[in-house]
Amino acid sequence: MSADYLAIFTSDKTGPKWRAWRAMSEAEQAETARIGVAAVEEWEEAHRDAIVYKGGPLGPTKRIDDDGVVTDVVNLLTVFMVVRADSFDAAARLFEDHPHMNPFPCDGVEVMPVLG
Repeated sequence: MSADYLAIFTSDKTGPKWRAWRAMSEAEQAETARIGVAAVEEWEEAHRDAIVYKGGPLGPTKRIDDDGVVTDVVNLLTVFMVVRADSFDAAARLFEDHPHMNPFPCDGVEVMPVLG
């Protein structure tokens, strides 16, 4: 029986992949992004039957604590989507060789079942 899974792409914005990205010229970044977007679209087409919600990029983050204090935070969360798969492992394996890891600077995908 298939289930839905939340996939969150992660990226250490201080890590080596981001350092390499920032070291590129604007023209190199634009060309890499053009290639990457086409690769993501190709991946999405190949996996369209498994995609429940395409999601999208995540922006800056604010955190509110139990005292009501709001702060700006930096985390690893970069992009999200919801997929459907026959097993937890199958859901994770959907993201093998995903273009967000190359050419884009994501370094992993965290996959978790959507409960309820």
